[in-house]
Amino acid sequence: MNRRSFLSTAATVAGAAAMAPLLSACGDGGGRKAAANTAAGLKSALPTYLANAGAVKPDIAPVAGGADAATDPAYLSYPAHPPTSVSGVPGKGGSYTAVTPLWGTNPPAGNSFFQAMDKALGIELTVKPADGNTYDTIVPTMTAAKKLPDWINLPAWWNAKFNTGSLVGAQLADLTPYLSGDWIKKYPNLAALPTGAWQDGVWGDRLYGIPCFSTSFGIPGATFYRRDVLEARGITPDQIRSADDLMHLGKELTDAKRGVWAFDDVWTYLQTAWNVPMNWRIEGGKLVHPFETQEFLEALDWHYRLATSGFMHPDALAGDNANGNTRFYSGKTLIGGGGLGAWNLADHQSGTAADPKYRRGALDALTADGKGTPVIYMGASSSMISYLNAALKPAQIEELLGVADYLAAPYGTAEYTLVNFGVEGVHHTRVNGVPTFTEEGKKDVQATALPFLAAPASVISNPGGDQVTKDYAAWSAANVKYLTKPPFWGMNFSMPQAISVADAAQSVNDTLKDCYHGKKKVSDVQAAIAAWRSGPGERLKQWMTTEVLDKYGAGR
Repeated sequence: MNRRSFLSTAATVAGAAAMAPLLSACGDGGGRKAAANTAAGLKSALPTYLANAGAVKPDIAPVAGGADAATDPAYLSYPAHPPTSVSGVPGKGGSYTAVTPLWGTNPPAGNSFFQAMDKALGIELTVKPADGNTYDTIVPTMTAAKKLPDWINLPAWWNAKFNTGSLVGAQLADLTPYLSGDWIKKYPNLAALPTGAWQDGVWGDRLYGIPCFSTSFGIPGATFYRRDVLEARGITPDQIRSADDLMHLGKELTDAKRGVWAFDDVWTYLQTAWNVPMNWRIEGGKLVHPFETQEFLEALDWHYRLATSGFMHPDALAGDNANGNTRFYSGKTLIGGGGLGAWNLADHQSGTAADPKYRRGALDALTADGKGTPVIYMGASSSMISYLNAALKPAQIEELLGVADYLAAPYGTAEYTLVNFGVEGVHHTRVNGVPTFTEEGKKDVQATALPFLAAPASVISNPGGDQVTKDYAAWSAANVKYLTKPPFWGMNFSMPQAISVADAAQSVNDTLKDCYHGKKKVSDVQAAIAAWRSGPGERLKQWMTTEVLDKYGAGR
């Protein structure tokens, strides 16, 4: 992914941050194309938000930021007696198929977990997980043949390849009559999902998608550091307020003779310190691309100087991102950028296995000059969206929405426990009060695809790793006030293929990567930008201005 498409996205997916473009582009394939949303149309399509009165009270309550921004609630223990959130069985005996991406081992078909879920849901649901690594090639084959399953997950970062804007209303069902406004009150667990997450499923003033893994703290990631190592040297985040502070810290921490470098890659998550815009900035009513800003050049100059300073690990400079965590755990690097999904129990366990003192921390948002108020641009509230087949009858849609409501039961409820851990005594047992998979559970439940159809809003929970939860929650609370919506936040619209290619700006981004790895100079990037701006860049800006900004505004 290039920097801008990457930073345009954020949502937690099974404990990992998955990213999805705000500007959901569609190809030039046949079929109708959904236009962008108007302000009035979007308002009428969105469901009414209704907090879930039956949700388990968190140990650390959410902290509100600006509009649509809040930290995720945090839990330090799992309820001993999970409450129920759904009355009765939602299904009426229907038989359905579903396809979702899966990054892991495919569970056996018809296993004991799926049987238990069918009984609880009151339907026969045949789930066919597909390889997440090739999912972007699998789905277009189904849509071309018009053979979609009854229920499918379409990750938003692949909207361009899926032609989602052409599928809505044609192959994907319009859910507006069932979920917009107060209609959603029939499904209280779905009504408790963040409004911003529903916005990611609205196309052309109509609601089509059901959000999965939603959050009101949708940001790309952070600049992490080895808290245990830095604190042992008397270094705390409040001492690091500017880019100069970071460069001085790099000199202090680097000891190449011992195989220790201060930095791994930090470009993707650190450049907002210079207030580099996400996708676009609007000045005097006109669009300004990040490549056109002085802030972009200043950020790039600093990162080039970092790459040539000797403070960055040689493997990072060579583009080896696959082993970044290994370097971090072993203390070979002490500062590096990453998605927020990295801050979890599994990370803690891997880190302490390498070094018993391991503790992850994240730098608070900062400004390059140490002055003013930092900015953290918000990404999508949900980038995993599921859709129902347009061929379904109204009664079938209502039945599956009832099932979705069950799957969206909040953290710690009886329904959540079954969906995520299976049947107690069969798929999991309680170990120190925490649901823990049995061998059968590891095989059948751990790689489940059901949350990719519907899921509750994200929470912070690391049973057995309370310090991780406390650290993450505290950092989120300290930084939520900096969250800001970029222009066109949450707007879905169809972008012609040629414009989508221009938006990718591959030639610029290839040169850019070489620059922040010290292989090319800032002037080389400027030359690549000049060539791009004179052709593709100008066409992109013109299209965005006439087809989106002038017609629909900047959203937010």
